[in-house]
Formats: sequence, C-alpha cells, structure tokens
Amino acid sequence: MLDQLRQVAIFAKTIDHGSFRGAARELELSPSVVSHHISQLEEHLGVALLYRSTRKLALTREGEELLASTQPMLEAMQGVFSELSSLAEEPTGQLRITIPSVLIQSPLSDLIAAFSIKYPGINLHLEFTDERKDLISSGFDIAIRASLEKKKSAVTQHLLSIDRYPFASPGYIKDRSKITHPTELLEWDWIELTPVRHIKPVFRKNKNKDVTIKPTAHVGANDAFAIYRLARSGAGVAIVPESLAAEDLAAGIIQKVLPSWQLSPMHVHATWPSSAPKHGLIKLFISEISGDTNNLRLSKKR
Repeated sequence: MLDQLRQVAIFAKTIDHGSFRGAARELELSPSVVSHHISQLEEHLGVALLYRSTRKLALTREGEELLASTQPMLEAMQGVFSELSSLAEEPTGQLRITIPSVLIQSPLSDLIAAFSIKYPGINLHLEFTDERKDLISSGFDIAIRASLEKKKSAVTQHLLSIDRYPFASPGYIKDRSKITHPTELLEWDWIELTPVRHIKPVFRKNKNKDVTIKPTAHVGANDAFAIYRLARSGAGVAIVPESLAAEDLAAGIIQKVLPSWQLSPMHVHATWPSSAPKHGLIKLFISEISGDTNNLRLSKKR
C-alpha cells in the first residue's frame, strides 16, 4: 500500500510538470526511475494511465479518473506538511504557566519576556499566585516552583538560583547594637513568612560550622512581598530573595543584615506533565529558559 501511495504521488507530480524529466528534477530522481514507478502503478492497477510520446504525455480516461480521485488527498497532505513545517519554523500555540508571586520581581520575569519576544506566535498565560496549583486539575502546562533544595527528575528542570538575605531598614539597624553572629538576631524583631515557618534559617560563613537559629516571630504574613515591605518600613528583620530588595538596596532604603554570612539560596525549577510531547511547546519553553539560566545566580557583591 505504501509503495502505491508513493507511486500515485509521483504520477501526480509527473502530470503537474507534463514530463518525466520535470517531475524527476523536482523529486530529485532520474527520469527512468519516475517512469518505472508509473509503470509499476499501471501494472498494479491493470490499466494504462498515460499515453506516452516523444514530445508529450497525455492522460488516459483511467488516468484522469485516478488523478481526480487522488488529487484532493494529495493536496490535503501537502497542506498538512506545509503547516507542520511552518510550525517548526515559527512555533504557535498557547502555554498556561503557574508561578509563585515572589518571582514577579526576579530574573525569571526577564527570561519569560525574552521568550515571548523570540516566539511571538506563542500565547503565554501566566498566573502568579502563592497558592500551589495542581498541574492536571487546574489545566496548567507548566508549574514553576521555588524551594531551598535543587530538584531534578524526568519532569523537573532546575532554572535558576536566587540568593536570600536578612533585610532591615537603616533606621531599625541604627537603633540597635552592631551584631556579628546569627544568634544575636534572636534579640531582634523577627518577621516570618508563615507558609515556611517550619524551615529554620541556616547560616554559614566560609569554613565555619553552620549555625541554625530558631527565632520567634514578632509578625507573620503569608506573602514575601508583605514581609519585605514590613521590614522596609522598620518593623523588624525578614529573610527574602535578594531580587525583591535589589532596587531599594541600591538606593540605601534597605540594608542587608550580616552580609558576610550566607543563607541557602532559593532554587527555582519547572515541572510539567509526563505526557508532554518531546518536541512540543512545553519542552521548547523549558529548554529556552533553562538554557539561558544555567548556573545563573542573582548575586551582586556590595
């Protein structure tokens, strides 16, 4: 059956060009091979399809019937091939992505913007929310997650890491004694992110032993922007991603507390359904974003 389909396509192309030579040139075959395929088709059908002469070709009645019945199929196939080829050159479609609100003000937003510019045919629907959305039941193609551990699996790809620091306002810091060790933070007013209150801050400095503190919160909120704004307004100290404070830090509106000590960075990764096509839009997005951010850290020494 497959041989006959190929022979019908060669037959139709020969009629389009009016000669074996013209069809052979487009199909990148020799004229004798084109002639052979049509002869094989005639033998299979048991009828003559072409009148051959030294100057031109003409269709027999059976040839006209075959061409009329197969031309719509061949045109439809050509249309599908052209459409798929166009998609490969310029992808189109829609991606629904859920993203934690804390990443609104982060390098991830810039990377997504760059992706949208590069692929204008892809419609991105982004839902920034602190509610953890289920991919399947909520109808999302990709979920961006943030955690203090790097994650990697068949359906998970690390994207970037963002440094975290304790921040407080200059006025709040000025009214207190200078501190040099994380345990001294326990005497300060602590503002905690309530969804992760069970995760205790672990500080490290060079080769010194890690220091874990268990602060008691003075204020708690379920949003990273909220605890940052509270710290910015002088309510205490809060640990947030550096990307939230970058502009205020440069303007002197906020300050790092214990800048010589390190906290575990926030790792950002993407996850997607296991059924995602290997070369579909989901994998294109993941490839582009992770490709642009391999080993990226938002860490500017000040």
